Formats: sequence, structure tokens, C-alpha cells
Amino acid sequence: YNMKLSANRAKATADYLIAAGIPSNRISYEGYGETELTNGCSNGVPCSKENHQLNRRSEFIVVE
Repeated sequence: YNMKLSANRAKATADYLIAAGIPSNRISYEGYGETELTNGCSNGVPCSKENHQLNRRSEFIVVE
């Protein structure tokens, strides 16, 4: 479930950048699910809602 959700989030970010005028051939994206967490808040780990939200993100790198 988390991998699909992550992939959808990554695609939505790419779609936003394309709609903003960035050529699609300059964009790549990938969802990582629970494989690239910013903290230890995976499923089953007691964490605050705020800490879980830190892992619901899109990251992108600008390359010239």
C-alpha cells in the first residue's frame, strides 16, 4: 500500500512540475514507500502524527 501511495505522490509532483512548464524529458521520479524514511516511524512504531507526516513527502533535485 505505501509503495503505491508513494509512487502516486511522486507522479503528482512530476505532473505539477510539467504543468509549470518543465519539459517532461528533464524529470524523473520514483516512490520509495517506507524504504527511505526520514525517521524511524514505520508502520507499527508508536510515533506522533507529526512525525509520521515527515515521511509523507516529495523531494526533488534541480540539475542544470
